[in-house]
Amino acid sequence: MTAVAVVGSQWGDEGKGKITDFLSKEATMAVRSNGGNNAGHTIEIDGKEFKMRLIPSGIFAASKGAVIGNGVVINPEVMFGELDNLEKNGIDTSKLRISNRAHIIMPYDIKQDEYQEESKGANKIGTTKNGIGPTYMDKASRIGIRVCDLLEKDTFEEKLRANLKEKNELFTKVYGKPALKFEDIFDKYYEYGQKMKKYVTDTSVLVNDALDNGEKVLFEGAQGTMLDIDEGTYPYVTSSNTISGGIASGIGMGANRLNTVIGVCKAYTTRVGEGPFPTELKDEVGDRIRDTAHEYGTVTGRPRRVGWFDSVALRHAKRVSGINALSLNLLDVFSGFDKIKIATAYELDGKEIDYYPASLKELYRCKPVYEELPAWDEDITQVKNYEDLPENAKKFLKEVERVTGVELVTVSVGPDREQTIVLKNPWEL
Repeated sequence: MTAVAVVGSQWGDEGKGKITDFLSKEATMAVRSNGGNNAGHTIEIDGKEFKMRLIPSGIFAASKGAVIGNGVVINPEVMFGELDNLEKNGIDTSKLRISNRAHIIMPYDIKQDEYQEESKGANKIGTTKNGIGPTYMDKASRIGIRVCDLLEKDTFEEKLRANLKEKNELFTKVYGKPALKFEDIFDKYYEYGQKMKKYVTDTSVLVNDALDNGEKVLFEGAQGTMLDIDEGTYPYVTSSNTISGGIASGIGMGANRLNTVIGVCKAYTTRVGEGPFPTELKDEVGDRIRDTAHEYGTVTGRPRRVGWFDSVALRHAKRVSGINALSLNLLDVFSGFDKIKIATAYELDGKEIDYYPASLKELYRCKPVYEELPAWDEDITQVKNYEDLPENAKKFLKEVERVTGVELVTVSVGPDREQTIVLKNPWEL
């Protein structure tokens, strides 16, 4: 078997969709195991841009299609909107498979997300208000509605009535909001279930059989390691496990089945929403990076916070996700810059540290310790081989490898699939 996982090594938005699409050309199957439609991927193929939230990026190239695992939470309206758009653009979606154990984002989850954020005021988390967190809350509370429930009319009706009773108590008595009506939800979502039925199967069996048969299976993560609910900058995190260990539980397989874990990063760092960000740039340099790289959220359109490359955070990601290969994107952004900085450590209360603190108070006191490198003037967007990169670009890449302790396998010099320099074939690691 060959199983390759692609995980974000920063705060998400690292360009995982592009490398996933690139790798899926050799894959039999592309699998997604966590998150929901809060995770945007932008993929550019032959000059055409596709913005994906739920459908795995590998649907464009993997020979046996794409899989949505049990760890994903599904908004049916968003999913069918994406499927319709893909089909209109000539993409075959018939090979999509959805886990019968995946949970459904219900309208009351979206409302709860919105009301909770509003009630927190200045202490808001900065969620996308897509109902992701409340859906995972329902899952942990054992009141979640799964895909298999949506297919059974009596089961769905019973669960929806019970859940609405509980949620409406919360909405009316705690948040002072109007109650939701059963009739406005039931028929619409039961119909979604019937429409979904042709894609539904036990994806754990499907994926494990493929691995047993020696097929190449690509696992694509959502968000990034620093947004992991356990290992990230809690509570400013997402609601699922974004590290490689979450793949095993999110698809129903043994963790020992992963051969290679590719950490995807940018040549700098970004994050969306609230929370600590030690290398954040709040100056004209940050603005220049943001504007040059079009750093605005795929899902929300929000301007992303921008900072220098943070090797402390990346070494943390390497350890907790078992990253043994690195895919670096957006190297081309630094063409024309005078200098580039890499944070090699933090200074905390006058002492240099090389680890990522769990305490938010400590993180907010951390000051990055920088190494400065020269940039380059050349346009590198058409470079196909590593040897043809400017010397300063190569020095930067070698320094990234040194300070992270992870070998680079691909380097991106532009958004298109073909603008990828391959240093080593990830399928052969």
